[in-house]
Amino acid sequence: MILFISDLHLSPRSPGATALFLQFLAGRARQAEALYILGDLFEAWVGDDDIDDPFHARIVAALRAASDAGLKINLMHGNRDFLLGQGFANAAGARLLPDPYDLVLPEWSFVLSHGDALCLDDTAYQAFRARVRTPEWQSKMLARPRFVRRLVARYFRWRSRNITRAVYADLNPAATDDFLRDHGYVTFIHGHTHQPAKHDHIVDGIHVERWVLADWHEDRGECLVWNGETLQREAVVFENRP
Repeated sequence: MILFISDLHLSPRSPGATALFLQFLAGRARQAEALYILGDLFEAWVGDDDIDDPFHARIVAALRAASDAGLKINLMHGNRDFLLGQGFANAAGARLLPDPYDLVLPEWSFVLSHGDALCLDDTAYQAFRARVRTPEWQSKMLARPRFVRRLVARYFRWRSRNITRAVYADLNPAATDDFLRDHGYVTFIHGHTHQPAKHDHIVDGIHVERWVLADWHEDRGECLVWNGETLQREAVVFENRP
């Protein structure tokens, strides 16, 4: 069994979602062979030197405990936590994935992505993304004092909230069809848009499914479950509300 989640946006300002994720890691997730987190685990990440922050340390410890218990944790960058590095992955017992990532299983094949790279109609965001994903920009940012990076991250969050109004632009249809074609018409799983759904694409006469993951909230989340035969959505709720 494999679980897929994304867009948790964890931060000290989301105690409910954080508690729900910690419960998920200690319980439901450990029934699976692997967990794929497809971006935006955190609301913001200013560098791996922030692991010692008490809030982040709790998340890292929970991920490590689940990993040590046998869960294979795979992590992809999102548009909020693209500065996550190998230091975080090592501490959490996770594997960093490229975006996109081809997941080939004995029963089926998938292509995984955060999804933001295909939101081409949001030209302002794409210009921002192209700039902050360069090694030069990231090196300069990580060289700044941590308090400066936190201020920059706060500005980015403010800017995003004012532009998106909590819902991101959808994927560009033509670019999505090209993406599906380039990846061999396999099932596509992504997050980012906060618009969970299953889309049916017909590309070159071939039916291709696209599953959009749900974002998490203070009292509920969702995972997509591959049981070896089918994909199914499963609600993540509190067993005993803290």
